[in-house]
Amino acid sequence: MALKERFSNPVAGDTVRLRLYSYNSNAPANIEVINKIEIFYKEQDGSRRLVETIPGSAVENTDVGHYMVDVELETEKFVIGDYFDVWTMQPLADQEPQTVTNYFAIYPNLWYTTATPVVYDFKFHFQPNRLRKGSRQFLIVETIPNVARASDLCRYYENLIIGAQIKISIEQSCGPCVPQERDLRMIVEDELIELREGRLAYYQLDTEDLDCGIYNVSFKLEFGGNIYVSDRMQLEIY
Repeated sequence: MALKERFSNPVAGDTVRLRLYSYNSNAPANIEVINKIEIFYKEQDGSRRLVETIPGSAVENTDVGHYMVDVELETEKFVIGDYFDVWTMQPLADQEPQTVTNYFAIYPNLWYTTATPVVYDFKFHFQPNRLRKGSRQFLIVETIPNVARASDLCRYYENLIIGAQIKISIEQSCGPCVPQERDLRMIVEDELIELREGRLAYYQLDTEDLDCGIYNVSFKLEFGGNIYVSDRMQLEIY
């Protein structure tokens, strides 16, 4: 069905992307050996039941200290409930194997029907909005449904947007620039933000090669057949 992050409300039939970040003395560092990943289901009595074992050779090392593997949540094996993914690894070749435990959950499908189209709106917030040139940091993007808060409607929409795509655009602001210069000012255009955690999304911005100045940042959310484009918000690099 869809590729989702561990905290993006995956459902049975989806593919969940399990990530792991490793650091040594506050710097990203690769692990010498990842032996395996075991996925356990949490039973009602609190015990664990092994569902799947993934060999370490299937884990992708996408960057220094960044590992990920995609797991198909086959309906024959994965049901609604809580899961643990236990990574067995050796940070150094001469060390004994050790384990790191993370978790994710599988949710029911969020079907909904309505007599009218989706007419609600969303607002966006991101931080930090001021970065020193040379910084490489994550922008934290929050999407908030603008619906009545007097009922469960807001919480329901919050759960729905967790699985919706969010894209980011960043362009340098230079006052009365002529339109044909826009391509030269566009730093990022409609780039999908993949790293998600609930209503939050994380986009890493490297300012090393960017000029100091003001940048316009905007977001796009695709939801319920509609496309919501945020106002332009400003980011300063100084």
